Amino acid sequence: MLFKKFIAFVIVIAFSLTIHSQDNTGYTLPPKDITDMLLAESSPLVSVNDKGDWMLMMQRSSYPSVEELAQPELRIAGLRINPANYSRSRQSFMNDIWLKNIGTGKEMKITGLPSPLFAGSISWSPDDKKIALTHTTNNRVDIYVVDVATQKAAKVNKSAVNAVMQSLTWFDNNTLLYFIATKPVTTAPTKPLMPKGPAVQENYGKASPRPTYQDLIKTPFDEQLFEFFATSQLVKNTNGVETKIGQPAIYKSLSVSPDKKFLLIGKIKKPFSYTVPAFGFPSVMMITDLNGKLVKELATLPSSETSPGGYDNVQNVARSFDWRDDEPATITWCMPLDSGLIKKEVEYHDAIYAQSAPFTAQPKLLFKTKMRYFGTTWGNEQLAIVSEGLRSKQLMQLDRFNSVTEDLEALITRNTTDAYGSPGSPVTAPNKYGKNVLVITDNNSKILFNNTTGSSPKGDLPFLTSYNVHTKQTETIWRCNEGWYEMIVKVLDPVKLSVITRKESENEVPNYWLKNFRLRIADRKLTDFSNPYPQLEGVSKEKIKYKRADGVDLTGDLYLPKGYNKDRDGKLPVFIWAYPREFNSAADAAQVRGSEHRFTLINWGSPIFYVTQGYAVLNNAEMPIVATASDKKPNDDFVEQLTLNAEAAINVLDSLGVGDRNRVAVGGHSYGAFMTANLLAHTNLFKAGIARSGAYNRSLTPFGFQNEDRTYWQAQQLYTEMSPFTYADKIKTPLLLVHGDMDNNTGTYPIQSERMFSAIKGHGGTVKYISLPYESHGYQGKENILHMLNEQFQWLEKYVKNAPAAKKEGKKSF
Repeated sequence: MLFKKFIAFVIVIAFSLTIHSQDNTGYTLPPKDITDMLLAESSPLVSVNDKGDWMLMMQRSSYPSVEELAQPELRIAGLRINPANYSRSRQSFMNDIWLKNIGTGKEMKITGLPSPLFAGSISWSPDDKKIALTHTTNNRVDIYVVDVATQKAAKVNKSAVNAVMQSLTWFDNNTLLYFIATKPVTTAPTKPLMPKGPAVQENYGKASPRPTYQDLIKTPFDEQLFEFFATSQLVKNTNGVETKIGQPAIYKSLSVSPDKKFLLIGKIKKPFSYTVPAFGFPSVMMITDLNGKLVKELATLPSSETSPGGYDNVQNVARSFDWRDDEPATITWCMPLDSGLIKKEVEYHDAIYAQSAPFTAQPKLLFKTKMRYFGTTWGNEQLAIVSEGLRSKQLMQLDRFNSVTEDLEALITRNTTDAYGSPGSPVTAPNKYGKNVLVITDNNSKILFNNTTGSSPKGDLPFLTSYNVHTKQTETIWRCNEGWYEMIVKVLDPVKLSVITRKESENEVPNYWLKNFRLRIADRKLTDFSNPYPQLEGVSKEKIKYKRADGVDLTGDLYLPKGYNKDRDGKLPVFIWAYPREFNSAADAAQVRGSEHRFTLINWGSPIFYVTQGYAVLNNAEMPIVATASDKKPNDDFVEQLTLNAEAAINVLDSLGVGDRNRVAVGGHSYGAFMTANLLAHTNLFKAGIARSGAYNRSLTPFGFQNEDRTYWQAQQLYTEMSPFTYADKIKTPLLLVHGDMDNNTGTYPIQSERMFSAIKGHGGTVKYISLPYESHGYQGKENILHMLNEQFQWLEKYVKNAPAAKKEGKKSF
């Protein structure tokens, strides 16, 4: 069936090519190797239950057609809603799931599931005996539960599910909580030809320095639509019997207390904002019983549109409401001690409070943090791990909290950009309440950290460590062997150190293994996935290291074509793909990131396709932007440092004898597109550029962008000089602009590419703009993606590969 569909698709595309090849308005296909790689079926995703006896295998759906993307869609309140079925639009579903018994190795089909399947929100029950999932059709969302022992599935809901704001959650082993629609979709408001009046927005003296969000409410009719589709009824379903809880509302959040006697609920209230998305609307946080009866109103929260600007500033209201996982029913929350302004000189910036059932006593102060509070991983009454930090200073800290002594002690403080210093994530396991809490050993003295990245000077080498919270000493239990990339996906037994890992190399497809680090038991391979990309067999991959002119160490992943020999074949045309990152520390910027021993997986946005077409591809080329003095921020030297990075990459490829410095293209997506346009505006290093879904005029993102928290009015010159739009008259290098015409990302409105194209065109530059219909910030439509890949290929062929060959006299001076 899939083969027939693909043949039909190819026939349609070929017909389109026949009709439109002359006027260049139809969809086109890239070379066969690129098409085959894009459409190849990838290895299934894997979920292992907590007991470690079953694996759930999940095959993702392929790229949808553009026709599917073109289905009706509401873009309101920062959401994208399918008006036909009370769900989010543009979802990626699993279209096949099956079980594998880890003990026997036998794979088993699941009966009773609909076909075709569009599964989402997949989750194991607390006892690992059942699996719940949603199934989304054209006109409704249903819930199925799979019995693991019998591999049989059954639909359990009677009413149509409303999945616009929230999805399903397990209450206990036999009960699900979810939300249902209160009205048929056919009764949705219809837009009148004559509006009630103009759309009016007002402000009277209150500052609202918000980012440039997209898909916001714009009219009173949008308000009606949001209220209709977001309103739902909470229900409890026990063995197929639905019971309503409380009254219909717009639910922002739902969480069950560990003892399962209370619900923590967030409800959105009017007025709806025209400035921020739905989850920033006014709301009320409350505790109810299981019948929906109010027990305690915790806080009434204002719209986030009045939040102060700056990444570490917060509203002067309570936030981070959550249950304490190691106690029956204790609610915790955070309050700022600096009125929400981080620059206010106080010893402590946040305070964390707790209140236990029946929620009538005065709240208890648990601890205070000297930076912004991020969250807590609870363990027991003597040990919890608290996270705090400052985004503006790229700092984070892990603390040890003892509820008995009320001590809070710093354990690990590091730069967020210090990859080598990252301990990883604390290992957790379900406690008696079914909540994940810290795995604690050695008389409350040690916890485990699992680092699934494991950055090091030798590349990424994931590890598992034991950390003593009293001595602050770390013991490495296991680390990935050099020459491989292997990470722990689940710790099954923290005492016996039984784990499941995912192991791969540049030539070995990722597969799952059962291992034991304490007992001398042979490793057992659990899966045997095969290579979906035979087109890349023989392609060489190497993580190269080099320096830029000011001494900062850089790396990149270099791919060379199959069978390439530099002595015989000479230097190749080059395609560099990158994404800039800001650093306060040059030492952090110089750290090695990534591993040359990871298997190459391809997605729609990858530049690696073009290694099959005779290009040297430098992927993940490091483009650090470093603060060069204590009183400066990284972006103060943005263009200069971009240039240094680009020069260094070209120099090293030339010195290795594999890259022709006179035939180099540069490309990137989003902030990488912004980088690309800047490099073309300020240097003559490249023959062509490819910029996808970027923002090029920073005056259109006036309240900050990326990690820049200064506003346009605080740093007007910076915004102007960083904007390649300012220098559009200087861009003479051929630039291919691509943008989804329904981009939903903050700041990257399609008008950014439209105006950039017009500006370059107006000054006689070589530029092409492709607007992909119905695409968001990340592209999904099969025809759109294939066409984009071909447009990129043709751009590279015309302006890079067939550009004049490199001169023999040696390096070109920059």
